[in-house]
Amino acid sequence: MEFIEILKAIILGIIEGITEWLPISSTGHMILADEFIQLNTSDAFKEMFFVVVQLGAIMAVVVLFWNKLFPFSLKDKKLEIKKDIFDLWFKVIVAALPAAVIGLLFDDMLNAIFYNYQTVALMLIIYGILFIIVENRNKNRVPKVETLEALTYKTALMIGLFQVLALIPGTSRSGATIIGAILIGTSRFVAAEFTFFLAIPVMVGASLLKLLKFGLAFTASELTILLVGMFVAFIVSVLAIKFLMGYIKKHDFKAFGYYRIVLGIIVLAYFLMR
Repeated sequence: MEFIEILKAIILGIIEGITEWLPISSTGHMILADEFIQLNTSDAFKEMFFVVVQLGAIMAVVVLFWNKLFPFSLKDKKLEIKKDIFDLWFKVIVAALPAAVIGLLFDDMLNAIFYNYQTVALMLIIYGILFIIVENRNKNRVPKVETLEALTYKTALMIGLFQVLALIPGTSRSGATIIGAILIGTSRFVAAEFTFFLAIPVMVGASLLKLLKFGLAFTASELTILLVGMFVAFIVSVLAIKFLMGYIKKHDFKAFGYYRIVLGIIVLAYFLMR
Protein backbone atom coordinates (compact mmCIF):
# COMPACT_ATOMS: atom_id res chain seq x y z
CA MET A 1 0.00 0.00 0.00
CA GLU A 2 1.26 3.46 -0.89
CA PHE A 3 2.39 5.73 1.95
CA ILE A 4 0.29 8.54 0.45
CA GLU A 5 -2.93 6.69 1.37
CA ILE A 6 -1.77 6.41 4.99
CA LEU A 7 -0.99 10.13 4.96
CA LYS A 8 -4.49 10.88 3.65
CA ALA A 9 -6.00 8.76 6.45
CA ILE A 10 -3.94 10.70 9.00
CA ILE A 11 -5.09 14.07 7.65
CA LEU A 12 -8.73 12.96 7.54
CA GLY A 13 -8.41 11.62 11.10
CA ILE A 14 -7.10 15.01 12.23
CA ILE A 15 -10.01 16.79 10.55
CA GLU A 16 -12.53 14.38 12.11
CA GLY A 17 -10.97 14.66 15.58
CA ILE A 18 -11.18 18.45 15.56
CA THR A 19 -14.49 19.05 13.81
CA GLU A 20 -16.54 16.32 15.48
CA TRP A 21 -16.49 18.05 18.85
CA LEU A 22 -16.20 21.71 18.01
CA PRO A 23 -19.60 22.98 16.78
CA ILE A 24 -18.35 23.72 13.26
CA SER A 25 -19.71 20.75 11.25
CA SER A 26 -17.52 17.77 10.52
CA THR A 27 -19.57 17.15 7.33
CA GLY A 28 -18.74 20.58 5.92
CA HIS A 29 -15.05 20.02 6.51
CA MET A 30 -15.13 16.47 5.17
CA ILE A 31 -16.82 17.62 1.95
CA LEU A 32 -14.07 20.17 1.43
CA ALA A 33 -11.39 17.66 2.41
CA ASP A 34 -12.77 15.12 -0.05
CA GLU A 35 -12.22 17.60 -2.86
CA PHE A 36 -8.48 17.73 -2.16
CA ILE A 37 -7.71 14.50 -0.26
CA GLN A 38 -9.45 11.76 -2.19
CA LEU A 39 -8.84 8.26 -0.89
CA ASN A 40 -7.87 5.82 -3.60
CA THR A 41 -10.64 3.42 -2.60
CA SER A 42 -14.12 2.44 -3.72
CA ASP A 43 -16.97 4.91 -3.17
CA ALA A 44 -18.62 2.39 -0.84
CA PHE A 45 -15.55 2.23 1.39
CA LYS A 46 -15.16 6.00 1.42
CA GLU A 47 -18.80 6.48 2.45
CA MET A 48 -18.31 3.96 5.27
CA PHE A 49 -14.95 5.46 6.31
CA PHE A 50 -16.34 8.96 6.81
CA VAL A 51 -18.84 7.56 9.34
CA VAL A 52 -16.91 4.76 11.06
CA VAL A 53 -13.83 6.93 11.64
CA GLN A 54 -16.03 8.61 14.26
CA LEU A 55 -15.59 5.57 16.51
CA GLY A 56 -12.08 6.79 17.21
CA ALA A 57 -13.48 10.14 18.28
CA ILE A 58 -16.05 8.39 20.50
CA MET A 59 -13.34 6.49 22.36
CA ALA A 60 -11.86 9.84 23.39
CA VAL A 61 -15.10 10.69 25.22
CA VAL A 62 -15.16 7.27 26.90
CA VAL A 63 -11.55 7.62 28.09
CA LEU A 64 -11.79 11.26 29.24
CA PHE A 65 -15.12 10.88 31.03
CA TRP A 66 -14.81 7.28 32.22
CA ASN A 67 -15.54 8.17 35.85
CA LYS A 68 -18.75 9.93 34.81
CA LEU A 69 -19.85 7.20 32.41
CA PHE A 70 -19.03 3.84 34.03
CA PRO A 71 -21.74 2.97 36.58
CA PHE A 72 -19.86 0.27 38.48
CA SER A 73 -17.01 0.39 40.99
CA LEU A 74 -15.42 -1.82 43.62
CA LYS A 75 -15.64 -0.64 47.20
CA ASP A 76 -14.29 -2.85 49.98
CA LYS A 77 -14.22 -5.71 47.45
CA LYS A 78 -17.94 -5.24 46.80
CA LEU A 79 -19.51 -4.16 43.55
CA GLU A 80 -21.05 -0.74 43.92
CA ILE A 81 -23.66 0.55 41.47
CA LYS A 82 -23.73 4.30 40.90
CA LYS A 83 -27.40 5.10 40.44
CA ASP A 84 -26.72 8.67 39.35
CA ILE A 85 -24.69 7.40 36.38
CA PHE A 86 -27.43 4.96 35.41
CA ASP A 87 -29.83 7.90 35.60
CA LEU A 88 -27.55 9.89 33.29
CA TRP A 89 -27.43 7.02 30.79
CA PHE A 90 -31.24 6.78 30.76
CA LYS A 91 -31.38 10.50 29.99
CA VAL A 92 -28.85 10.01 27.18
CA ILE A 93 -30.97 7.19 25.72
CA VAL A 94 -34.12 9.33 25.92
CA ALA A 95 -32.30 12.16 24.13
CA ALA A 96 -30.91 9.80 21.47
CA LEU A 97 -34.28 8.27 20.52
CA PRO A 98 -35.70 11.04 18.27
CA ALA A 99 -32.67 11.20 15.96
CA ALA A 100 -32.34 7.40 15.99
CA VAL A 101 -35.93 6.88 14.89
CA ILE A 102 -35.91 9.61 12.23
CA GLY A 103 -32.46 8.57 11.04
CA LEU A 104 -33.42 4.91 10.62
CA LEU A 105 -36.60 5.79 8.76
CA PHE A 106 -35.36 8.56 6.52
CA ASP A 107 -31.52 8.41 6.36
CA ASP A 108 -31.28 7.52 2.66
CA MET A 109 -33.93 10.06 1.70
CA LEU A 110 -32.32 12.84 3.74
CA ASN A 111 -28.90 12.13 2.20
CA ALA A 112 -30.37 12.09 -1.30
CA ILE A 113 -32.09 15.44 -0.77
CA PHE A 114 -29.67 17.36 1.43
CA TYR A 115 -26.18 15.90 0.94
CA ASN A 116 -24.86 18.61 -1.37
CA TYR A 117 -22.58 21.60 -1.00
CA GLN A 118 -25.43 24.13 -1.22
CA THR A 119 -27.22 22.68 1.83
CA VAL A 120 -23.99 22.26 3.79
CA ALA A 121 -22.91 25.85 3.09
CA LEU A 122 -26.32 27.29 4.01
CA MET A 123 -26.48 25.29 7.24
CA LEU A 124 -22.98 26.43 8.17
CA ILE A 125 -24.00 30.05 7.69
CA ILE A 126 -27.48 29.79 9.27
CA TYR A 127 -26.27 28.05 12.42
CA GLY A 128 -23.28 30.37 12.61
CA ILE A 129 -25.71 33.29 12.76
CA LEU A 130 -27.85 31.42 15.32
CA PHE A 131 -24.84 30.88 17.58
CA ILE A 132 -24.19 34.62 17.63
CA ILE A 133 -27.88 35.47 18.22
CA VAL A 134 -28.30 32.88 20.98
CA GLU A 135 -25.13 33.96 22.78
CA ASN A 136 -26.14 37.64 22.61
CA ARG A 137 -29.61 36.72 23.90
CA ASN A 138 -28.21 34.73 26.81
CA LYS A 139 -25.40 37.13 27.68
CA ASN A 140 -26.87 38.27 30.99
CA ARG A 141 -29.07 35.27 31.74
CA VAL A 142 -28.38 32.86 34.58
CA PRO A 143 -28.63 29.20 33.42
CA LYS A 144 -31.38 27.11 35.02
CA VAL A 145 -29.33 23.91 34.72
CA GLU A 146 -25.72 24.12 35.88
CA THR A 147 -24.98 20.45 36.61
CA LEU A 148 -25.70 17.17 34.82
CA GLU A 149 -27.60 15.97 37.90
CA ALA A 150 -30.03 18.91 37.51
CA LEU A 151 -30.79 17.90 33.92
CA THR A 152 -34.34 16.50 33.79
CA TYR A 153 -35.71 13.87 31.41
CA LYS A 154 -37.87 16.53 29.79
CA THR A 155 -34.81 18.70 29.14
CA ALA A 156 -32.90 15.68 27.82
CA LEU A 157 -35.73 14.90 25.39
CA MET A 158 -35.85 18.50 24.19
CA ILE A 159 -32.10 18.44 23.53
CA GLY A 160 -32.66 15.19 21.63
CA LEU A 161 -35.28 16.89 19.46
CA PHE A 162 -32.74 19.58 18.58
CA GLN A 163 -30.33 16.81 17.60
CA VAL A 164 -32.77 15.73 14.87
CA LEU A 165 -31.85 18.96 13.05
CA ALA A 166 -28.31 17.60 12.68
CA LEU A 167 -29.59 14.95 10.26
CA ILE A 168 -29.31 17.71 7.68
CA PRO A 169 -25.63 17.85 6.60
CA GLY A 170 -23.72 20.96 7.60
CA THR A 171 -25.79 21.58 10.72
CA SER A 172 -23.28 19.96 13.14
CA ARG A 173 -24.61 17.50 15.69
CA SER A 174 -22.77 19.22 18.53
CA GLY A 175 -23.81 22.62 17.19
CA ALA A 176 -27.53 21.75 17.11
CA THR A 177 -27.56 20.16 20.56
CA ILE A 178 -25.47 22.90 22.18
CA ILE A 179 -27.66 25.67 20.74
CA GLY A 180 -30.77 23.79 21.83
CA ALA A 181 -29.46 23.10 25.31
CA ILE A 182 -28.48 26.73 25.85
CA LEU A 183 -31.86 27.96 24.56
CA ILE A 184 -33.73 25.82 27.08
CA GLY A 185 -31.62 26.99 29.99
CA THR A 186 -28.55 24.81 30.47
CA SER A 187 -25.08 26.23 31.01
CA ARG A 188 -22.52 26.01 28.21
CA PHE A 189 -20.52 23.50 30.23
CA VAL A 190 -23.48 21.16 30.80
CA ALA A 191 -24.58 21.60 27.17
CA ALA A 192 -21.13 20.55 25.92
CA GLU A 193 -20.75 17.60 28.33
CA PHE A 194 -24.20 16.20 27.59
CA THR A 195 -23.53 16.60 23.88
CA PHE A 196 -20.36 14.51 24.24
CA PHE A 197 -22.23 11.75 26.08
CA LEU A 198 -25.12 11.85 23.63
CA ALA A 199 -22.67 11.26 20.80
CA ILE A 200 -21.80 7.78 22.09
CA PRO A 201 -25.02 5.86 21.24
CA VAL A 202 -25.67 8.02 18.16
CA MET A 203 -22.27 7.52 16.57
CA VAL A 204 -21.88 3.90 17.60
CA GLY A 205 -25.29 3.13 16.09
CA ALA A 206 -24.55 5.02 12.86
CA SER A 207 -21.15 3.34 12.55
CA LEU A 208 -22.57 -0.16 13.06
CA LEU A 209 -25.20 0.46 10.39
CA LYS A 210 -22.55 1.62 7.91
CA LEU A 211 -20.34 -1.37 8.74
CA LEU A 212 -23.22 -3.78 8.21
CA LYS A 213 -24.12 -2.07 4.94
CA PHE A 214 -20.52 -2.21 3.71
CA GLY A 215 -19.83 -5.69 5.06
CA LEU A 216 -16.70 -6.86 6.85
CA ALA A 217 -14.78 -7.99 3.77
CA PHE A 218 -11.98 -5.44 4.09
CA THR A 219 -8.82 -5.62 2.06
CA ALA A 220 -5.59 -5.22 4.06
CA SER A 221 -5.22 -1.72 2.59
CA GLU A 222 -8.75 -0.67 3.53
CA LEU A 223 -8.44 -2.00 7.07
CA THR A 224 -5.15 -0.15 7.56
CA ILE A 225 -6.64 3.12 6.30
CA LEU A 226 -9.65 2.75 8.61
CA LEU A 227 -7.63 1.87 11.71
CA VAL A 228 -5.13 4.69 11.12
CA GLY A 229 -7.94 7.21 10.65
CA MET A 230 -9.69 6.03 13.83
CA PHE A 231 -6.50 6.12 15.90
CA VAL A 232 -5.60 9.64 14.75
CA ALA A 233 -9.19 10.78 15.32
CA PHE A 234 -8.96 9.42 18.89
CA ILE A 235 -5.72 11.27 19.72
CA VAL A 236 -6.88 14.55 18.17
CA SER A 237 -10.32 14.26 19.79
CA VAL A 238 -8.74 14.03 23.24
CA LEU A 239 -6.99 17.33 22.58
CA ALA A 240 -10.06 18.96 20.98
CA ILE A 241 -12.37 18.02 23.86
CA LYS A 242 -9.90 19.26 26.46
CA PHE A 243 -9.53 22.51 24.52
CA LEU A 244 -13.29 23.04 24.24
CA MET A 245 -14.01 22.34 27.91
CA GLY A 246 -11.29 24.79 28.90
CA TYR A 247 -12.36 27.37 26.33
CA ILE A 248 -16.03 27.57 27.36
CA LYS A 249 -15.12 28.29 30.97
CA LYS A 250 -14.03 31.75 29.88
CA HIS A 251 -15.58 32.30 26.45
CA ASP A 252 -18.89 31.92 24.63
CA PHE A 253 -19.55 30.19 21.31
CA LYS A 254 -19.69 33.30 19.11
CA ALA A 255 -16.21 32.69 17.69
CA PHE A 256 -17.45 29.36 16.32
CA GLY A 257 -20.43 31.18 14.83
CA TYR A 258 -18.18 33.57 12.91
CA TYR A 259 -16.00 30.67 11.79
CA ARG A 260 -19.04 28.79 10.45
CA ILE A 261 -20.20 31.80 8.47
CA VAL A 262 -16.77 32.25 6.88
CA LEU A 263 -16.47 28.53 6.09
CA GLY A 264 -19.97 28.48 4.57
CA ILE A 265 -19.06 31.36 2.28
CA ILE A 266 -15.81 29.60 1.30
CA VAL A 267 -17.70 26.37 0.48
CA LEU A 268 -20.20 28.26 -1.67
CA ALA A 269 -17.51 30.28 -3.43
CA TYR A 270 -15.30 27.25 -4.09
CA PHE A 271 -18.01 25.11 -5.67
CA LEU A 272 -19.56 27.97 -7.64
CA MET A 273 -16.20 28.94 -9.17
CA ARG A 274 -15.06 25.38 -9.79
